[in-house]
Amino acid sequence: AGYYGDGLNAIIVFAACFLPDSSRTDYNYVMENLFLYVISTLELMVAEDYMIVYLNGATPRRRMPGFGWMKKCYEMIDRRLRKNLKSFIIVHPSWFIRTILAVTRPFISSKFSSKIQYVNTLAELREMIPMEYVHIPDSIVK
Repeated sequence: AGYYGDGLNAIIVFAACFLPDSSRTDYNYVMENLFLYVISTLELMVAEDYMIVYLNGATPRRRMPGFGWMKKCYEMIDRRLRKNLKSFIIVHPSWFIRTILAVTRPFISSKFSSKIQYVNTLAELREMIPMEYVHIPDSIVK
């Protein structure tokens, strides 16, 4: 979605509304390969610090990743990527996301937990990051 700071710090936007429906017969296969794609892309893009903006708005429950998938993602991200992550911003967090993160907080590092930020509106997000290159899907804007 662009860069912040001195121009080397990437902003990665992840829109959950575009994830596959969990009723797909090949859902686990698709999600595992999606994760591998995201990690390989991050490893190529991230030279310095970076932030992830997770757009949760307009996402039906059947498209939200499950707890097991999120746990696996966290465990498989190598130390360098976890260390260089400066902020994990969750826009329009649902009660489900807040609950999952509250329950898992004892099992993830306190350094990682401190990087998680909840943002309730796109106006709040605009105050935090440069938005000129951030594409927000129409369904989330509405």
